[in-house]
Amino acid sequence: MAVCVAVIAKENYPLYIRTIPTENELKFYYTVHTCLDVIEEKILTVGKTANELRELYLGLLYPTEDYKVYGYVTNTKVKFVIVVESSNTQLRDNEIRSKFRKLHNAYVDMLCNPFYTPGENITSKTFDTEVSGMMVQD
Repeated sequence: MAVCVAVIAKENYPLYIRTIPTENELKFYYTVHTCLDVIEEKILTVGKTANELRELYLGLLYPTEDYKVYGYVTNTKVKFVIVVESSNTQLRDNEIRSKFRKLHNAYVDMLCNPFYTPGENITSKTFDTEVSGMMVQD
């Protein structure tokens, strides 16, 4: 499903990036980096009503020729990015939302580890296993 999953800190530096085709890893780093501006813009343009503030899922950030980039922001401004192939047409918006919820839950579980210092690179094997499950091609 996903070809790249990234967790970006509040200060916009990567905490975790995992890609499937490792030969194009630099391309995905660039894609994740360029989507940060779109995420910041979407955060600023969200209305100030109570209903819109609770919406963490940002939806499709932008499509490229080969990929679609989706975004999600936590209440603490940690950003999640999932990149999927554009050729995957059977993928629904609800499925992307559920992937982000699973990723958010895995991130919260990882944060509960007393040996993890927030803001450091994520090296948790459990978190990595959860992300690997999202990246398995169906």
